[in-house]
Amino acid sequence: MSAADNKALIREIFEGVARGDGAAFVAALADDVIMTVTGQYSWSQTFTGKPAVLRDLYGYVGSLMAAPGKTLPTRFLADEDWVVVEARGDMLTKTGQRYDNHYCLMYRLADGKIAEIREYQDSALCERVLGPYPPR
Repeated sequence: MSAADNKALIREIFEGVARGDGAAFVAALADDVIMTVTGQYSWSQTFTGKPAVLRDLYGYVGSLMAAPGKTLPTRFLADEDWVVVEARGDMLTKTGQRYDNHYCLMYRLADGKIAEIREYQDSALCERVLGPYPPR
């Protein structure tokens, strides 16, 4: 796929998730996807495989939210196999705290599937609002 095709796919996925439909995201993940939450704090780790990304990371985050959250993109950039998305969260935790983080998300696509994700975010906000990962 071209950089433009990759960018269109990621944009389509974000549009679906914003409507509450994550099916395109799930379908686009490669079975052996690797997701790295960058930084040097408790959430900084690599999740390997579709179940780890969906259950261990996103499932856990979802369990902390009062309602399904949204990640709203503000910019899409594409170069070769990579699509970079600048976004902000729109989320409310069960404790009533806002979790409106800012993200830079990098997606590497291979054969029309998301093979790798790198997440950059405000780690201090994450730790303060969501607490440490894994839960202790």
